[in-house]
Amino acid sequence: MSSGKIGFDNDKYLKMQSEHIRERITHFGDKLYLEFGGKLFDDYHASRVLPGFRPDSKLQMLLQLKEEAEIVIVINAGDIEKNKVRGDLGITYDVDVIRLFHIFTKIGLYVSSVVLTRYEHQPTADAFQSRLEALGVKVYHHYSIKGYPSNLELIMSDDGYGRNDYIQTSRKLVVVTAPGPGSGKMATCLSQIYHEHKRGVNAGYAKFETFPIWNLPLRHPVNIAYEAATSDLNDVNMIDPFHLEAYNKTTVNYNRDIEIFPVLNTMFERILGESPYKSPTDMGVNMAGNCIVDNAVVCEAAKEEIIRRYYTALCGRKKGISTEEEIYKLELLMNQAGVKSADRKVVAPALEKEKQTGEPAAAMELPDGTILTGRTSELLGACSALLLNALKHFAGLEDSVLLMSPHVIEPIQNLKIQHLGNQNPRLHTDETLLALSICATTDENAKKAMEQISKLWGCEVHSTVILSTVDERIFKRLGVNLTCEPKFS
Repeated sequence: MSSGKIGFDNDKYLKMQSEHIRERITHFGDKLYLEFGGKLFDDYHASRVLPGFRPDSKLQMLLQLKEEAEIVIVINAGDIEKNKVRGDLGITYDVDVIRLFHIFTKIGLYVSSVVLTRYEHQPTADAFQSRLEALGVKVYHHYSIKGYPSNLELIMSDDGYGRNDYIQTSRKLVVVTAPGPGSGKMATCLSQIYHEHKRGVNAGYAKFETFPIWNLPLRHPVNIAYEAATSDLNDVNMIDPFHLEAYNKTTVNYNRDIEIFPVLNTMFERILGESPYKSPTDMGVNMAGNCIVDNAVVCEAAKEEIIRRYYTALCGRKKGISTEEEIYKLELLMNQAGVKSADRKVVAPALEKEKQTGEPAAAMELPDGTILTGRTSELLGACSALLLNALKHFAGLEDSVLLMSPHVIEPIQNLKIQHLGNQNPRLHTDETLLALSICATTDENAKKAMEQISKLWGCEVHSTVILSTVDERIFKRLGVNLTCEPKFS
């Protein structure tokens, strides 16, 4: 663990990134369509592997360009039909589009429209369009093109991109974002360039993805951690052969961009007369690699992330949502990064506590390297006990101090068992924090403990059993990095 050390200069990143995007707009003249990959304002993966990177950095960078920028949100109509869910937030893509719209608008960014891609008059997509229009959002339709992306004759015709709605935009920078992968961001950008060119507008395309970081080595832990994060998509980092041939320089990209580049190049040539880019790396505008200030800190954080991803996949297999191929790939990535699961410092103490008590247990590593444990009792689950132990530690309270009286806990247990149909009387983490907040109104020690909650951000926790979704969600909201042994209680 990086012990609270900073490895990334966020202020330098914001300044450098916005300047670089402005340069790219100037390069094309009239308008730049910028495909925005990854998460715009809750990029916790980046903040974990690049300590110092703030989760909302991309959003802050866009705010520096807000007078020049507008946002177009893209969603695949088929994903609306399938009720596709964002795994990290547990909400459907259509709900996330509305969430994104409200957040962008609230902070002063202009959202000009939403595009329904692969639109085929799906009833759920039409209902979603009505909902958007009731919010005052302009909606456009883009359609599937047979043989995409290889059938260039059809793509570059009135029956291809020409059939798509032309998106009305008014600003020089058009940021195209989406709730998740496979939404059609790149196709939306290219369709617009086709339409703009027919209208005599000099428009260009660029791509903003944080990972893989093009100017770090292929096998750098940060780039390996990106592969680990996308093990379910089977993305592979590769040396960009087009960049190597054009400039004799080694840069890193990933397989999907490298595979599609010859097609993109031909599209640019057909639309613009010549391609502005010689490689997939050329298309990118990411400056993150230039803002790493402590490589050792970043490497250590990335290795931690790879191990966490491995545990997540093991638990996913137990739940039936991860495959053997994912596990195998993550084991290979761990070998490449030179790490093993035992390197996670909270694993051994948690397992030892379970061995001593014969019940599920958990361990937490604090930013200063201190390890705390929590055990299962009649009143509290192991993670609830661990949270209280950590808050006591941060508040400088003795371990023997009782933060919550059994008189407070027992009525909650009674409500759970007698009236809400629960089998387990022990308090979950959310119930524990609520009970603690009630006690804090009359007890000075409980109040001191409650004041420490923000210090949990960035702590590492390992549980000896798979936790409930409630406990997982609480740890996520607290900013705690959680792993679990792949077994149920």
